[in-house]
Amino acid sequence: MTRRLLLSHLSLILLVLLALEVPFGVFYARSELSRFSRTAEQGAMTLAEVCEDKMEHGLTADLPDLARAYARRTGATVLVADRRGIALTDTAAHTMVGKGLSAEPDIAAALHDRSTVGTHSAPPAAGEFLSVTVPGGSDPAVACVVRTVYALAPLKTRVRTTWLVLAAAGLTVLAGASLIGFALARSITRPVQTLERATAQLAEGRITDPPATDHGPPELRRLAASFTRTATRLQHLLQTQQAFASDVSHQLKTPLTALRLRLENFEPHLAPCAQGSLDTALGELERLSRMVQGLLALARLENTEIRAEAADLDAVVADRADIWSAFADEQQVDIIVPAGTSVPVLAVPGALEQIIDNLLSNALRVSAPGTAITLAVVSTPARGTRTPPMTELHVIDQGPGMTEAERHRAFDRFWRAADADHDGTGLGLPLVRHLTRAGGGEVTLEAAPGGGLDAVVRLRHAERRHQQDRLALATNVDTATRSTPAR
Repeated sequence: MTRRLLLSHLSLILLVLLALEVPFGVFYARSELSRFSRTAEQGAMTLAEVCEDKMEHGLTADLPDLARAYARRTGATVLVADRRGIALTDTAAHTMVGKGLSAEPDIAAALHDRSTVGTHSAPPAAGEFLSVTVPGGSDPAVACVVRTVYALAPLKTRVRTTWLVLAAAGLTVLAGASLIGFALARSITRPVQTLERATAQLAEGRITDPPATDHGPPELRRLAASFTRTATRLQHLLQTQQAFASDVSHQLKTPLTALRLRLENFEPHLAPCAQGSLDTALGELERLSRMVQGLLALARLENTEIRAEAADLDAVVADRADIWSAFADEQQVDIIVPAGTSVPVLAVPGALEQIIDNLLSNALRVSAPGTAITLAVVSTPARGTRTPPMTELHVIDQGPGMTEAERHRAFDRFWRAADADHDGTGLGLPLVRHLTRAGGGEVTLEAAPGGGLDAVVRLRHAERRHQQDRLALATNVDTATRSTPAR
């Protein structure tokens, strides 16, 4: 932003300088040439009058000395011709005395009492010249003709020097304007940069460097003050929400445990017809306990910061598949782990185990006997410069699957499918998403080929850690939260 403001400022200054200096330089060059031409014409006319007077008194022999004296004084070359156009003297020695010049246009015009002023170019080494030809006397009694020729190189040097002075002045003004513009741009953009840093800090959860409200333009000061108030209010609301979830989860654990014990103590004293109601109440109590544990885990995820570390995904997949095989055998469901090799991935400690546990628990609940659940690890190449290579964990079941709308809502807290017939809490997939994002990854639900659901967990490679942003999201997971909440 500073660069853009400075460029716009300098562009305006440069436009003003060009609009002022270029016309001035052109006007100066033209006025200097016009002034020089008038001076040369007046000098030639004065010389022509003197030559006419000399010729009227028969002093033609004085003309060469008179021409040479004028040439030394003005720096011009002088040629004098009589009334027939015969050359009488030439200080440049280009024309022989006695040569007829009446055929030359300027001499012919002067013999008819017309003055001629014009420029012409000589060979490249000689440059450009100004020629002035005037009559001595008046028509029809033109006594003589005088031609003076001036080199324009000194005039052009003077004009060129003026252009250089104008350019130097313009550059000086431009440099001064650059310093002023840079200072102004910095004064404007510094509060904006402070706001940008504060916004990034707010996105990470806490503002450690609030924007100053006493620097910069009034509009930005008011914006900084408004942002600070909004961020403070938002942080307070977030902290209140997180504290509420954490406190409620902690406070509910003890009464829920006591309530379960009391219900179990009723069992010997209940009639057989009430046993079903007791079992239902115990089941709902168990679901409520898992929900509280899930809320507690999510609260810890949101309140704790920890750095992601390299983890061996293949080893974790093999370990969890072996543990869950006993549960799967009870439901006559196979767990298939295709052979594969993946590079170490980034994950917070203990996250991969919980991610796989939750996804396997969900898959088992919807898997019919005789079906299979596949745990596949696949490495994907980079897709352009913005998408680095990733490792994908696919948990594929052969259940009824989900519609696109259901897959989109499945990560909402407490959401459950309308046709769900299990006692899930609706916190399993939100916990999976938090754990995955804590390591810089992402999780999605996709339709599996042939039916069922494909839960895809994308994780970053640990080798690229030095190229990634430092992670501020992570988890401190209690072992008690390794339950099996449903989606």
